[in-house]
Amino acid sequence: MKLVWSPETASKAYIDTVKTCKKLKESDHVELISAMAGGWKPRMIVEAWSSGSNITTSIGLGIAARHLGARYVCIVQNKRSKLEYEAATKDNGSPIPELMVGEAKDVMARLPEVEFMVVDGGRKDLYELFGLAKLSHRGAVLLCTNGKPRFTVGFRWNLVIKDNYRLVRSAIIPVGQGLYIAYVKKNRESEKSSFRNSSRWITRIDQKTGEEHVFRG
Repeated sequence: MKLVWSPETASKAYIDTVKTCKKLKESDHVELISAMAGGWKPRMIVEAWSSGSNITTSIGLGIAARHLGARYVCIVQNKRSKLEYEAATKDNGSPIPELMVGEAKDVMARLPEVEFMVVDGGRKDLYELFGLAKLSHRGAVLLCTNGKPRFTVGFRWNLVIKDNYRLVRSAIIPVGQGLYIAYVKKNRESEKSSFRNSSRWITRIDQKTGEEHVFRG
């Protein structure tokens, strides 16, 4: 089994998000994220929110989760961030998702089979969150919002993906402060062995399209 794209649920999530967010500022990427979440039909959606950020991404993910009947969990750093997030969500008239408070290592251990994960690039534990994620056997879609400042200093998806998963495709979308996307898939046993014994993996970024291509050297 693997994640399979559904244009129908992607369209529903996109349209509902556009209607909901049309009066909000800084919503130029949320419709895309909502459509992606709806289209890939994940069973588990995880967001790591950063204090001081807006909650438009949460609104879009919440809409997609309701269309799919998926579990949607939002991670916040501490109790103060939790109160800030709840207040901002209520101000926008949106439902508050399931919230988890704590350090990455503690929270991620309680979230199995993650299939769609969004992390705010402003979080200091960005690498740890992605690295500790217990990804689904069906594969996963990973996104980083507001990623431009952090990703320009040498971040690569293959640095945080576990050995038993491989990067299938990645892209950089120039919306907001930068939207970084990766689709990863679990290796078969033979593929895992080949991956570990390979001499090296080479990464190249297409400067025109922003796509990151990973191939074996």
